[in-house]
Amino acid sequence: MAELHGQSAAEILAGVSRETRDRLAIYEAELRRWQKVKNLVGPSTLGEIWDRHFADSLQLADLADGEVWADLGSGAGFPGLVIAIARPNTQVHLVESDSRKCAFLRHVARATGAPAKVWEGRIEAVLPRLDPVPQVVTARALASLDELLELAAPLLSNGTTGLFPKGRDHLSELTKAAESWIFEADAIPSAVDSGGRILRIRRFGGRLVSRPTDPS
Repeated sequence: MAELHGQSAAEILAGVSRETRDRLAIYEAELRRWQKVKNLVGPSTLGEIWDRHFADSLQLADLADGEVWADLGSGAGFPGLVIAIARPNTQVHLVESDSRKCAFLRHVARATGAPAKVWEGRIEAVLPRLDPVPQVVTARALASLDELLELAAPLLSNGTTGLFPKGRDHLSELTKAAESWIFEADAIPSAVDSGGRILRIRRFGGRLVSRPTDPS
């Protein structure tokens, strides 16, 4: 698949099919309706749903191949539910512990026909139940990279590719994570945040094993 870095948010949105755009319009309408009582996203971002949330999520859709994806801490569905809408032949597992957000995710998945399955529960309890193992795992605004590697380790250890959008502190997060974990990372420029990067994690080797010091 062609990678999207270098494109703007407008170009990403212009590149989706009419069917995908129509489903995203349903998503937007339901998000605005539920937001009035559920507070699913930051109120200040409601006016930027297409750029701030949809385009930001869509830019991940072509950065890895796989028929099964998992999205950790899905919240209001970014990026996992958007990816499911954009990739109708991909099964996306949405993992979320908040029951109210799970209800919203299920509702929008039904309304849009998105191939998404919602798992209500803690990440560490849900991941062992995913079969087959997802080929791609995503998470947006959930935790630091170091913490994400800890949470996603059961998948990454089996060859799953990680796609984690990060902001301007991505270099410091990479440096800190490299002190504890073995992995390779591509830092792909974000189409939405000029200083941000999508960290694509591959060849995950687990935790670094510290060597005992020589007493001599």
